[in-house]
Amino acid sequence: MKTVREQVEYLRNFVVDEKNALLTRMIEERTDYVTVVLEDLYQSHNQSAVMRSADCYGVQDVHLIENRNSYDISSTVSQGARAWLSLHRHKELEDNTLSTIDELRRAGYRIIATTPHTNDVLLDELDLEKGKMAFFFGTELTGLSSTVIDQADEFVKVPMYGFTESLNVSVCAALIMYSVTQRLRQSSLDWHLSGKRKDEVFLQWYKHTVKASAEILERFNGVEK
Repeated sequence: MKTVREQVEYLRNFVVDEKNALLTRMIEERTDYVTVVLEDLYQSHNQSAVMRSADCYGVQDVHLIENRNSYDISSTVSQGARAWLSLHRHKELEDNTLSTIDELRRAGYRIIATTPHTNDVLLDELDLEKGKMAFFFGTELTGLSSTVIDQADEFVKVPMYGFTESLNVSVCAALIMYSVTQRLRQSSLDWHLSGKRKDEVFLQWYKHTVKASAEILERFNGVEK
């Protein structure tokens, strides 16, 4: 089996120079310093909207916790965005929230609940230098579960000045991703993907871009059917 880097370089030969240049430019704008976690959302259009925003703002990873509500992988609404994202589906257990939190903590993420709380901070006041951030967003009606509230390292809220008490979850996610990624890009923090992670994402992108990529890689890797 060839290395990930070798497979990427091979697939580049099947793509025009302009597209290769675009993918190379886009990979430099991707980050996994920030990730978003959707806990049991049941409206597919909200999930799709978050994915589109993540792609637009360069947030590579989106985590989907599926306890009672499952993500509709057949939906075409988010297909354009999800092809460029790394989606992580957490659906093996009856309650997948705690295991997702543990997994993200092991990966070095701070668990940040997006909800008004006694110890919350305003979005613009969130300290970016404390490390990688996983923003948790709850269901459309009830918000985040008590598990997230109890386990969260920090709480953040988007300032609002109107009579409406809350934002739509996809709007809230978009505002947070925009604010945080803009501040990261203006900072001296190393928010880019690592070299290894770039290769992994590149391979995903080229597999999506190149027609019959599976068959091409089988031949390149010398895999026999």
